[in-house]
Amino acid sequence: MKKIVSLMLVLASLGFSAAAQSPITLDIALDKPAGEISPHMWGVFFEDINLGADGGIYAELVKNRSFEFDQPWMGWKKLENGAEGTYLLLNDSKRKGNKRYLRLNNTANLRLGLQNEGFRGMGVKAGASYEFSLQYQRAAKGMKVHVELIDQQNKVIGKAELPLEPVASWTEAAVKLPVNQTTDKAKLNIWFTGTGTLEVDMLSLFPVDTWKGRPKGLRKDMVQMLADMKPGFIRFPGGCIVEGRDLANRFQWKKTVGPITERELIINRWNTEFSHRLTPDYFQTFGLGFYEYFLLAEDIGASPVPILNCGMACQFNTGEVVPLDELDTYVQDALDLIEFANGTTATKWGKLRADMGHPEPFHLNMLGVGNENWGPQYIERLTVFKKTLNEKHPEIKIIASSGTDPEGDRFDFLDDKLRAMNIDIIDEHYYRPPSWFLSSANRYDNYPRNGVKIFAGEYASHTTRPNGPGKSTWEAALSEAAFMTGLERNGDVVEMASYAPLFGHVDGWQWSPDLIWVDNLQVYGTPSYQVQKLYATNKGTSIVPIKRDGEFVAGKDSLYASAVYDTAARQLIVKVVNYNSKPMKVNLAIDSKKKPAATAEKITLANANLNLSNSIEEPLNIRPKQNTITYKGKTIVETFEPYSLTLIKLTVK
Repeated sequence: MKKIVSLMLVLASLGFSAAAQSPITLDIALDKPAGEISPHMWGVFFEDINLGADGGIYAELVKNRSFEFDQPWMGWKKLENGAEGTYLLLNDSKRKGNKRYLRLNNTANLRLGLQNEGFRGMGVKAGASYEFSLQYQRAAKGMKVHVELIDQQNKVIGKAELPLEPVASWTEAAVKLPVNQTTDKAKLNIWFTGTGTLEVDMLSLFPVDTWKGRPKGLRKDMVQMLADMKPGFIRFPGGCIVEGRDLANRFQWKKTVGPITERELIINRWNTEFSHRLTPDYFQTFGLGFYEYFLLAEDIGASPVPILNCGMACQFNTGEVVPLDELDTYVQDALDLIEFANGTTATKWGKLRADMGHPEPFHLNMLGVGNENWGPQYIERLTVFKKTLNEKHPEIKIIASSGTDPEGDRFDFLDDKLRAMNIDIIDEHYYRPPSWFLSSANRYDNYPRNGVKIFAGEYASHTTRPNGPGKSTWEAALSEAAFMTGLERNGDVVEMASYAPLFGHVDGWQWSPDLIWVDNLQVYGTPSYQVQKLYATNKGTSIVPIKRDGEFVAGKDSLYASAVYDTAARQLIVKVVNYNSKPMKVNLAIDSKKKPAATAEKITLANANLNLSNSIEEPLNIRPKQNTITYKGKTIVETFEPYSLTLIKLTVK
């Protein structure tokens, strides 16, 4: 009996302790906005890393479709050898971009065959339809192509037949094949029958059901994940891809537009970047080029934010720089990109955009010059860009690099120089542990308000090294959520922010953690994705001061908070992070002449296990919970769960 009484006393004591906690009051000055929130505040960063484009969002299933890899047969296997010279690769220097093609000399009326392994296999779904296509010429009468998809046991799960008409010049032919089984590791067999000589190129397989049904388009489920975020911008093409290991391997936008068959493939710089994660089959076909990028941004209502090479290769690799007297080509690339995006159809590059299917402009108004570049050599080249762009396109805001780190001598040098230049937007990057994000929630509270804006262009909380097998844990995501209250609170200084990298393929990644993970069939958002989505879909239009005892809510008692007002929805949106292992009682005291509604929407991300992650098998371990709360008067009395991000959306009339 004494033991039972003692246990009851302990439980009562614990209950009394929780109930006795004095509520913390946060004062919300709704009628005294502190600034405007940029309409493109929260966005996404895209780089072709971790099989993000080829093998990822670009829905092509055939690897090395035009034999342009450094090893032309990579990804391919001959199913029937034939005599010497039956399969002959030709390299025609007269062809633009795509120089190699395959000649099949079938003099013995054999059933010649090729097999393609895809990008770590091919993901196909039962009941779906796929389109096989190829470019061919010199087909003899009666020649046919027989295509089949096979599963891991070599069972045929889809097939079709494609007769070829005799033609003298390059022609495209296509056929659809239905699939009767779902697998993420299919392979494609292509058989050629008929006697004679046949030349083929661009052997390709796409799902018919792509984003917006565009032929040879983007993977629908991956784009939908972006669209669901309602991002304000898409930064493209990166990232270190912009710089290249050397200048010859830099991203050159002009090689990514025009006919797909003429785009010049290059090796992806992440092919060899990490010795323990070598990816020898990682190339850039540029099927996802600058036109497709602008179209994607338009599709999902995001502003395009292209980043261009400034005449410098990656300073962690070769560090090559182009001489200043040879920089004109790079500057002209920037001018021509603006013309491609915004020019009339009477201009050279505007006409190309129209010829590709988009006569209307893409309304580009921001442009990044350089990525993670630093030192006086960067300032010298940026100065040249700025002078020309300001003279010819004053409507374009220039984004400039502050280097690779958020502090230190490099950062201080660039910050001083860029502010002295009165650059429009400074691009800051930070990959740091959760402790840094928690302690840096007040980073921008005392930044100058002199017109120069900040782009938090790449950030992620890392619990492991970025080139190790790290996951986006709830710990990392919650520390980012805390930091983002500081970004939002300083939305008059922080113009834009984006997590990086965006995509990771479970069988082909080089860098982690990443925001969204995929395999060949499935996609899921990490805890960090859930945080980013909540912020991006609840960004508001103006900053509302929220304070505790006259101070910003930036870490005291491990609480973090920000608030915004959405003019169109007439909603006050409060975000609170409780980084404690215990619940926290808070009074949200609204100071306003406006009348709040009696009910509010409450959305919570929470879990007591900071090491928890989402996965392909368990994609929703961390997901938002939504309910309606009621209260009286202008004070919301709320208890915030341990280790939680909570949004409260309140209509104010």
